[in-house]
Amino acid sequence: MEITHLQKLTVPVTDQDAAKAFYVDKLGFEVRTEQPMPMGDNLRWIEVAPKGGQTTLVLCNWIPNTPQVQNAMLETKNTDEAVAALRGAGLSIDDPTPTPWGKQATITDPDGNTFIITDGGGA
Repeated sequence: MEITHLQKLTVPVTDQDAAKAFYVDKLGFEVRTEQPMPMGDNLRWIEVAPKGGQTTLVLCNWIPNTPQVQNAMLETKNTDEAVAALRGAGLSIDDPTPTPWGKQATITDPDGNTFIITDGGGA
């Protein structure tokens, strides 16, 4: 068996439009897929990803009781610059913290899913 990468990560959201605005307009992700789903009125399959990223986030509001995403790591070249840019976009984010594996800061989306912004460069 060979697993090559994480393809998709389901992110539970209550409002797909608000979630899409957060990931696209605030985090700078791109929409990879957006199409209607046949399972109900106004349901859409929406996938977003960092530009050039391999893994997509599926913004899901149709599966009840999906657990929140906790501490998924998003890589950046410079955590300090990323935090400043996110704050400039009006987001609340922790101060960068040095760790043995790089600086990191935690951000929470409108639905309580948490992501760690990290440069992975060592403290």
